[in-house]
Amino acid sequence: MPKVAEILIARGEGFVTEVTGEVMLLFGGFAGDRHFSLTRASCSRTPWHPRGTPIANTRQISIVSVEECALVAAAMGVSRIYPSWLGANLATKNIAELSTLPPSTRIIFPSGATLFITEENVPCKHPGKVIAQEYGHPELAGEFVKAALHRRGLLALVEREGLINTDDRLRLVIPRRRAE
Repeated sequence: MPKVAEILIARGEGFVTEVTGEVMLLFGGFAGDRHFSLTRASCSRTPWHPRGTPIANTRQISIVSVEECALVAAAMGVSRIYPSWLGANLATKNIAELSTLPPSTRIIFPSGATLFITEENVPCKHPGKVIAQEYGHPELAGEFVKAALHRRGLLALVEREGLINTDDRLRLVIPRRRAE
């Protein structure tokens, strides 16, 4: 049964998130998270818009799985990678291939709160720097992007508000695919 392993919040200016037991999921994201917003400025991930243009925030929530974190750690030759080091907001367990869930998948919590998956979270260099610093091995910074490809998790926006808690059971609603 898929469950919430950790709920994490970015409270300050840094990249690393911190664990909290529960959070109110609001239309702008996690209450109290520094990424909370209905909109964001376009950036290198959205080159079809001039940089800095206000656009919908489809990256409100970063989701990883503890299983994929373990795979990335093994690929990098380290003992563990914590979801907080990846800047994650939600860590799941018992979803071994989380990153392969298609866009438009819904993750529904017992309160009815719902996340709508927008896209795979493509690895970037920031978590690699954190991992390298935590282990005291600068060479690890460059290894993260390759090790985390298709294992970095997903991005989501809030479809329905509600309270979410650590250990909540999750229901996945995966969209039907068209017949090919």
